Amino acid sequence: MAEGPLSGIRVLDLTDERAIYGAKLLADLGADVVRPEPPEGDPLRGRGPHWEKAEPGATSLWHAFFASNRRFYTLTDGKEQEELQRLAENADILLTCRSTSVTELLAGIEAANPNLLIINTSSFGPEGPWADFQAPDLVAGALAGAVATTGDVDTPPLKCFGELNFMVSGVYVAIAAIAGWLEREESGQGQVAEISVHECIASCLEQVLMFYWYSDVLMRPEGKVLARRGSTHWTDAFTVMNGKNGSIMITPAPDFDRQLAWLIEEGVHGDLIDPKYQEPEHLRERVELTMKILTEWVSGKDVEALFYEAQERHAPYGWVQPIERLAENAQLQARNWFVETDVGGASLPLPGAPYHFSDTPWTMGDYKSPGADTDAILADIGWGGVDE
Repeated sequence: MAEGPLSGIRVLDLTDERAIYGAKLLADLGADVVRPEPPEGDPLRGRGPHWEKAEPGATSLWHAFFASNRRFYTLTDGKEQEELQRLAENADILLTCRSTSVTELLAGIEAANPNLLIINTSSFGPEGPWADFQAPDLVAGALAGAVATTGDVDTPPLKCFGELNFMVSGVYVAIAAIAGWLEREESGQGQVAEISVHECIASCLEQVLMFYWYSDVLMRPEGKVLARRGSTHWTDAFTVMNGKNGSIMITPAPDFDRQLAWLIEEGVHGDLIDPKYQEPEHLRERVELTMKILTEWVSGKDVEALFYEAQERHAPYGWVQPIERLAENAQLQARNWFVETDVGGASLPLPGAPYHFSDTPWTMGDYKSPGADTDAILADIGWGGVDE
């Protein structure tokens, strides 16, 4: 790999699904991230979908993405605890997900390496009545309020595709690791940061909670809790509408008058030219009428052509890209976002990085089989070969 912004930082990755995205972000930024695997192999390598043409143990496309740019170390049967502790003694940052085995490991590591920065992720944090509960992604999203906000008023709550809740907690893990490392560089002291998945997800619901806590100020007719709204924003001025051959997010904001001028050009403005709609007390009525007119107008439009015309007019419409269009997206191709990667001996395109550094460009390393880097890691920490 090329030198990255975090080159020179050593990270020991003991994460599961709750924090592995954070380890990925650090690895993709150039940190030397070592992921130890038990003698029988990392259970996360079993997650699908699989590319069966790849080498044994390296077929998981899920693992190839979330364990990108790692070095893999296979632990010796019967010596796992000893080897993990030795690896941690040579690390700058330790990423863990709380469990009994990890708790035992941490007790010895903090004494052996007082400069180590430990980022410990758990479902609900180390204290409180739910501290010992476990929560896969869907349960985590449900208990933290994210699921309650999805879906429409007349449908059950929805689960988002994939594990977006754990990607949120993963981002917080990476932020905590970088922030803690910067502090360690100044103070010379390590510390332990506890990351609660529950709190990470709840922190993304700031507007939802503000409506609840300050309903007497906001005075929404719905009360403290807004009904699920599908694709409609709480202001009612943003929503996804259906066109001739797809869907598009439409809003007259931030310039209602510019949108009105466009509708006048099209001859579909209706009663919106009534002067009363310029008065603040009629703003809600203006929003409702504007969105009603836009819904009918958009229904007869080609969404791709409408999106490009909106861009020319500086109107923030958002064409809902089907996955097949996203996979061939010209913008992502122009940015070299798709990356041909060696996955277990087979070259496959994988998603790239959402950032570009001018002096330390991002690269994707090959995805390897279990234990592929064991000898090199042993040499790095002064053990010599695997037989010693």
